Amino acid sequence: MSEQRNPSQVLGDFLRTRRAALSPEDSGVRTYGNPRRVPGLRREEVAQLAGVSVNYYTRIEQGESHQMSDSVMESIANALQLDTGERSHLLRLARPAQVVRRDTGPEQVRKSVLALAESSADQAAIIVGRRSDLLGANRLGFALFGLRPDQRPNMTKNLFLDPAMRDLHADWETEARSSASYLRNASSDQPDDHLLAELIGELSIKSPDFVRIWATHPVGECLHSVRKLHHPVVGDLILNTESLRLPDDPGQRIVFSGAEAGSSSAERLKLLDSLSS
Repeated sequence: MSEQRNPSQVLGDFLRTRRAALSPEDSGVRTYGNPRRVPGLRREEVAQLAGVSVNYYTRIEQGESHQMSDSVMESIANALQLDTGERSHLLRLARPAQVVRRDTGPEQVRKSVLALAESSADQAAIIVGRRSDLLGANRLGFALFGLRPDQRPNMTKNLFLDPAMRDLHADWETEARSSASYLRNASSDQPDDHLLAELIGELSIKSPDFVRIWATHPVGECLHSVRKLHHPVVGDLILNTESLRLPDDPGQRIVFSGAEAGSSSAERLKLLDSLSS
């Protein structure tokens, strides 16, 4: 189930999941009270909304053609009500030859980036690579996820396969969908990354939950959120999370997690930091 497939087939999968997620009511399509055998919009309804022929749209979904002009791509994106992240994903799938190929070998993190993470005293900071590998963290970042400073796990693999991560995240489902979305973005951005394909393949074999979520073709980058954790050492935490992309290292990001000043979560973070020193 890796993304080492024909880009047209992946594009078809993506369009079908988005079509299935739209109701006729949300799209302004009249049904005249006729019963519908499948959820979502029909192909002919999407074609009509996009202003293209049913045959042409069907060929795109079936992976037979993805030679779309900019105007047709925009019309289909509008018909399917795609958000900004989904539109970028559609563009990468429809124009795979335009994707900039980068080195897909092991990642390195710059010392200055590590220093930035380690200088954050009152927030947990972790550095995550394009495949969601942990590349570094400050002391509080390691402690927040129950890791030793010498550990460099894949954070998505941990999330889906480690029972402790299910216990840690109060809303595990949302966290899992966000992580799968990040991998989906990475797979369209770097379709030749065999290590990423191996990771997706391993998760597809070992995690039924990953298979279930991956089949919905989640797309998007969660750059900020409020995360609720049940930490086994200091108890419940409510943290504001901000994810900052590193422009000189495509795919890498620093994730900062901090608590509101004066809150019980801030006090518990301080306790966790002191216990980790």
